[in-house]
Amino acid sequence: QVQLVESGGGSVQIGGSLKLSCAVSGYTIHRNCMAWFRQAPGMQREWLAAIYSDSSTNYARFLNDRFTISKDNTEMNLYLQMNNLSSEDSAVYYCAAPRIQNACLFEAADYDYWGQGTQVIVSS
Repeated sequence: QVQLVESGGGSVQIGGSLKLSCAVSGYTIHRNCMAWFRQAPGMQREWLAAIYSDSSTNYARFLNDRFTISKDNTEMNLYLQMNNLSSEDSAVYYCAAPRIQNACLFEAADYDYWGQGTQVIVSS
């Protein structure tokens, strides 16, 4: 059974940083890709970044290099380092994984496994 559990969210000031974690079990992280999404109130869930089995990465252009996705194959954790946060980054952040190997596309519907989400609030 695949379980994804996010942590690390919280309140931060504008311009600050946070590092989110996603503890993974029941999923071979080193053979597959994983991704981060976020969803703000009243908005669709949007794709942020993906990391593949070979540790290559891909990011949404609007992030402007502020976020970094990484993983620890040994500890079975996925991470999202977020820097220079703005109020527009306030959202619930989710880690996600597809059932099909390395099929990390850009829509939420392409993913089969989700965590419960972790809230990020950015304010002045």
